Parts: sequence; C-alpha cells; structure tokens
Amino acid sequence: MASRRKHDSDLPPLIIITGLSGSGMSSATDAFEDLGYFCVDNLPLTMVSTFGRLLVSNEDKAPAIEKAVLVINIRERHFLAEFSSELKKLAKKKLVPFIVFFEASDEVLQRRFSETRRPHPADAAKGLLTAIRAEKRALTDVRRMADLIIDTSDHTVHTLRRLIVQKFSGSGEGKALQVEVISFGHKYGNPRSVDIMFDVRHLPNPYFDKELKNLPGDDPRVIAFLDKEPEVQETVARLTSLLEYLLPLYQREGKSYLTIGVGCTGGRHRSVMVTNSLQRALKKDGFDVTAVHRDIQK
Repeated sequence: MASRRKHDSDLPPLIIITGLSGSGMSSATDAFEDLGYFCVDNLPLTMVSTFGRLLVSNEDKAPAIEKAVLVINIRERHFLAEFSSELKKLAKKKLVPFIVFFEASDEVLQRRFSETRRPHPADAAKGLLTAIRAEKRALTDVRRMADLIIDTSDHTVHTLRRLIVQKFSGSGEGKALQVEVISFGHKYGNPRSVDIMFDVRHLPNPYFDKELKNLPGDDPRVIAFLDKEPEVQETVARLTSLLEYLLPLYQREGKSYLTIGVGCTGGRHRSVMVTNSLQRALKKDGFDVTAVHRDIQK
C-alpha cells in the first residue's frame, strides 16, 4: 500500500475508486457505505462533473451530498480516454477527488476470476493472464494519478474493510493504534504490506513429532510442546518487550494501523503459537490487537 498524502484529514468529500478488475473495489465500496458515504458504482465518466455539483455548497444552502464515493473501472468505455479531462472539469468546480487505486498480483487475480468464473473485461480470447496484464498496462497512467494505492493480494474482505475504516473514518487522529499480527509460512512467500517481520524458524519444530505434525499451532498439545522449551518462552518475552517499546512510538508518530508478520517454515505451528502469545500479551497491555493465521490450513 502506498500513499502520497500525509493526513487523512486532508481528504476531500469526493473519493474515486478505480483499479484492476477483481482487485476488491466492490468490497471496498461496501465499507465506504458503512462509513456513511453516498456510493455510486460504475458511474458513466461523462456524468462525473455533473454529479460533482451535488457536493458543492451554494451561498444559501449546504451541498445535497456531504461525501461520496464513485467507482469507475475499465468497463466504462470512455474511462481511459477521458479520465484526466473529467478530473480537470471537477477542478474547475473546486473539487479535487481523492483517487484510490486497487490492485493485486497476477496470481491472485487469476485465482479470483477462476473462482467466480466471471469473464475478464479485457479478455480478447488470448487467455486470462494475458487479459490481466493488458489491463494493468492500460491503467498505468491512471495508477500514477492515484493518491492511495492498495494492494489487496493478502487481504480478506474483513481485513480490507478494517483498512478502509482506518483510512477514511475521519477519526484516526488520537485513535488507538490497531495492530494486526499475521502468522505465515516462508515457503508460501512473505505477506505484503508488513511493517515489522519476525522469523521464528530458530525455535523447535513440532512438525518433526509424529503426534503433533498434523495439528495446528493453536492446539493445546502443540502449545504445551513449545511452552516447555526455554528458548520459546524467551523469544516470546523478548518480542513482547520490543513491541511494548515500539508500539507507543508508532502511535506517537500518527500511525493508526500496524501489521506485524511472524513467520516459520510452513506457517502452521511455531508462528501460530507465537502470534497468539503476542496477541494475548499485547492485549493485556491495552493494545488493540487481532491475530490472523494465513497458512494454518495448508
């Protein structure tokens, strides 16, 4: 995730969502609706400046709509040719929309389209991957205009909603830092958009115990196996101590959302147990912490 703007308080009343097909724009729209935004999906581009009038106040009355989100994607036939000129029309009305561009990796987009069985809008009978890459090339200039770029490759519907709420609720100032600890397996690749990453492959591995091999890291027998090892206890204690020092500093700097990755080989045993231990310890300290286990079922 990348952002060009420094403060969410600078956000204008108009947000435009665009990006790659299958990257989560619809899920994001649902989150914006929950935040009280007036949302319009797939609005014809030629109507954007007309719609903008509803967000402009006159001398004698307030705007008809206080805040709105417009979803515009490549299915809109004038999109690529006229997007820039429509933004200029909005600027003449003193409306500068905040543009959010959604994207995901080729592999993830392929999987999503395969699961939904929906045709890709850029498909020219040359295969799904070719269509995905063609759309990515076509939207290069639009992506450059974005104020915020969100990669949804590792997001679920729930974590994406949480991110949208954090960025656009308008109450981030002074709000408690929200921490997400993600367990993962290095063999499946590192999670994206991680702020801090810990590697716990130095710890004893329950995988080599035939009675524990097929159990997840939140099973009491796996926990007991790891808890009896001094280096496990010391690792958890030292990581907790480090985070207790770092988290208030991140919050002081205005960060409202922090993601911590904890990785082992397969993401099923050690990283799960350590992630849960960190979550419990940090919750006792008063931090808002959630735990996510990306690879526990693999």
